[in-house]
Amino acid sequence: MRAQAKDRSSLISTWSQPHAIHIGNTCFGGQYSDCGYSVQQTTDGGYIVAGETYSYGAGRSDVWLMKTDANCNKVWDKTFGGKWRDEGHAVQQTSDGGYIIAGETCSDSNELDTDVWLIKTDVDGNNVWDMTFDRDSSDIGSSVQQTSDGGYVIAGATGRLLAGDVWLIKTDASGNKVWDRTFGNDGWNAGNSVQQTSDGGFIITGYTEFYGASDGHVWLIKTDANGNEVWDVTFGEGDGDWGGSVQQTSDGGYVIAGATGSLGAGGGDVWLIKTDADGGRVWDRTFGGPGYDVGQSVQQTSDGGYIIAGTTWSDGASSGDVWLIKTDADGNKVWDKTFGGEGRDFGYSVQQTSDGWYIIAGATDSYGAGWFDVWLIKTSGP
Repeated sequence: MRAQAKDRSSLISTWSQPHAIHIGNTCFGGQYSDCGYSVQQTTDGGYIVAGETYSYGAGRSDVWLMKTDANCNKVWDKTFGGKWRDEGHAVQQTSDGGYIIAGETCSDSNELDTDVWLIKTDVDGNNVWDMTFDRDSSDIGSSVQQTSDGGYVIAGATGRLLAGDVWLIKTDASGNKVWDRTFGNDGWNAGNSVQQTSDGGFIITGYTEFYGASDGHVWLIKTDANGNEVWDVTFGEGDGDWGGSVQQTSDGGYVIAGATGSLGAGGGDVWLIKTDADGGRVWDRTFGGPGYDVGQSVQQTSDGGYIIAGTTWSDGASSGDVWLIKTDADGNKVWDKTFGGEGRDFGYSVQQTSDGWYIIAGATDSYGAGWFDVWLIKTSGP
């Protein structure tokens, strides 16, 4: 069944609002479902986006890597994958000008057995090398960062059925595994975000069902440079609480964005948690209404505050809108903005750009050519 092209008139009217969307056509995709999960500004002022495409490539779904110029016009795109399902969850520009992608693949085995997939490209998106990491029947790479030694660190999950562990993998510059560590026990545990810290260790956030919660706690894990656990803390009361993104802050502490069903106003709220350097909670804030609201990505901004991207089912369209929230340094909301139409729209990644604006990657069912299209939004705020 071929999807029908969507009416862009409401999107165009949104672009014309003062101080709202900065650039024009930012939908990319074909007749099927395409999603953008990660975005980063590149050294030339453009953007690199990673996600998945069902419209293009060799298999059921492929990793999709897209490079745009500063105005979000596509410069080139590449797909990576085989005959089954492949997804790109995170991307970063590397020190040589190329890109590193983390995700998952089941194309080398079967459609029920996924491996962590690490792909290194050159500056033009051509595959330089790729590595798979297999520990169990369901392995996922959710986050990647180039480390100070030129290698890479990946956070994700490994497991099967209803049990799994946070999986941390360290590689050298060629993608060869140097070491790996797992964290978890009974129940499902997963790592959604990792960053190298100023002491050379790593900070991971995700969720755990191990510590007395059937529906999960936010889990924050600090390791040393060799991946050995230094400390870990959990947040929440076990009612659908999870951490989606973590960053070390300028004061040496950490900020986490995710979701909570334990606190807040609705069936799920965006949850922003600030900790000190030892993981002790300094403050936390919830944002949301009567519907379900989630925070997928957080970054400390140049003014010391925070920017969060996610999705809201409380404000805007009832089917889900991209939600962007700006806070001050204490987590108090300064402004927020929703983006979307009558369909389903999701926000997955945000970064402050060099001009002080914000770039968001997500997926839209309201605009574009297919069931879902990659949606790239550049905005100045309210």
